[in-house]
Amino acid sequence: MSDTSHEGREWRFYVGDMIEFCEKVLSYTHDMDQDAFVADGLTYDATLRNLELIGEAATHIPDKVREEYPDIPWYAIVGTRNRLAHGYLGLNDHIIWTIIQDAIPQLLPALQNLLNTTSEDAA
Repeated sequence: MSDTSHEGREWRFYVGDMIEFCEKVLSYTHDMDQDAFVADGLTYDATLRNLELIGEAATHIPDKVREEYPDIPWYAIVGTRNRLAHGYLGLNDHIIWTIIQDAIPQLLPALQNLLNTTSEDAA
């Protein structure tokens, strides 16, 4: 049996994880272009794993929170995770690079805002 305060901390923990994984993606790929990224197998694999982990953590965010923060593309985040985890067709290197260059830099402050806003509400 869990109380609501535990559940609240739990989903915020996953948002914190998502922030950490976004920061890793940006750190790993800093000062790289797409060709260098694709050529560096270790960086490529580590980055894809963290993109997958962002989506995995997103699956633990309650629907109510997702609805309150529609600016965060929850469905796309989880969908990307599923394509990465299950090896579905449809994610090529250009799409992955676009996610790294465009989506992650937009997602990071939105997640930080969510965490800061909900932390203040809980205080």
